[in-house]
Amino acid sequence: MKKKILFLLLSVCILLPAAACGEQEQEPPAATLPTPSTISLTVWGAEEDAALLQEIFSSFQAHYAGEASFQITYQPQSESNCKDVLLGDLEGGADVFAFADDQVSALAAAGGLDPIENEAGLRASSLSAAVEAASVDGALYAYPLTADNGYFLYYNKAYFSEEDVQNLDRMLAVAEEAEKLVSMDWSSAWYVYAFFGNTGLEIGLNDDGLTNYCTWNSTDNPIRGVDVAQSMLSIAASPAFANRTDTAFMEGVRDGSVIAGISGVWNAVAVEEAWGRNTGAAKLPTYTCKGRQIQMASFSGCKLIGVNAYSQHPEWAAKLAEWITSESNQRLRFQMRGQGPANTSAANSPEVQASPAIAALLAQSEFSQLQRVGGKFWDPVAEFAGNMAEGNPSGAALQAQLDRMVEGVTAR
Repeated sequence: MKKKILFLLLSVCILLPAAACGEQEQEPPAATLPTPSTISLTVWGAEEDAALLQEIFSSFQAHYAGEASFQITYQPQSESNCKDVLLGDLEGGADVFAFADDQVSALAAAGGLDPIENEAGLRASSLSAAVEAASVDGALYAYPLTADNGYFLYYNKAYFSEEDVQNLDRMLAVAEEAEKLVSMDWSSAWYVYAFFGNTGLEIGLNDDGLTNYCTWNSTDNPIRGVDVAQSMLSIAASPAFANRTDTAFMEGVRDGSVIAGISGVWNAVAVEEAWGRNTGAAKLPTYTCKGRQIQMASFSGCKLIGVNAYSQHPEWAAKLAEWITSESNQRLRFQMRGQGPANTSAANSPEVQASPAIAALLAQSEFSQLQRVGGKFWDPVAEFAGNMAEGNPSGAALQAQLDRMVEGVTAR
């Protein structure tokens, strides 16, 4: 019996940890935590967004610090031609990139973007127009970032009344009397659309999604192409009109020579810094064409964040894209850059709704069209408008110039 009891005690001692049966305790081996891997990501964004993006990267790295270490490289890249640069070297391109929504179809068709997985939450939290802009054939291919990629009128209230800015002729007269300037960029076809958009003359994409149709040279429309061209010449002849790029517009705002101009929300903070409480913003004015007042039109659109389908770290690239476009970071973007959010909650916040620039953009939206044109639209229109801005120095017939422009725009 004693042998049996001793055998049972030994058996229990073997099964229990040594500390329970012996007089000496043994230290358990120290736990070895895996070393977080280093994730290298390259991000392309607008040069003006550098400070904002660095702040966003810092918060992203802090949030995911326990899961990985990150090496995030920011490279300035224009959103307007991001597609062309990326498609030149997809495998060597950025993991995450900002781009204008008119490029989404081409990027998806070329395999640069894959449809976004688990898109339901993104659709539910974004403005419907932004979701539409980020979609191809009903599938979401990019993350909506802003819903403000359009243009409107900035004006200095020290010179103009709210009534003055309804009519471009009146604005030019006020500016001429004050020996100041009203600015618009005719080197960009994006802005030149303002004169043609509400005339019945048309521009758009053919069914192939690449080439354009264009009737801007029409001779049988109630408002003909030559009528628009003549109006542009009349505007350019005013000593108060300045054909200036966006950068030159801001230089004039700061030095006091420009008292009104057509631009977008990306300049809202800088304009307010220059004009202070005299900062005004409104829809675009009307202009005189064929003896009547035509409301100036505008292209509209959104800025999007894409994830390169060839990224070496697609899951982390997607997480970063989500972080950049989150509600909190879209609010931060508005605070730092004055850009209108695509996130519904952020867009409906009191501070965004109170922004003069956003209010002006919303007023102009009634006269805007989602930008959907092929790549051959830009250069011929810019060339034509440049001639108009210079007063048609060659003296070439306006109809011939319009025909040449349309031939270039619709080339296959």
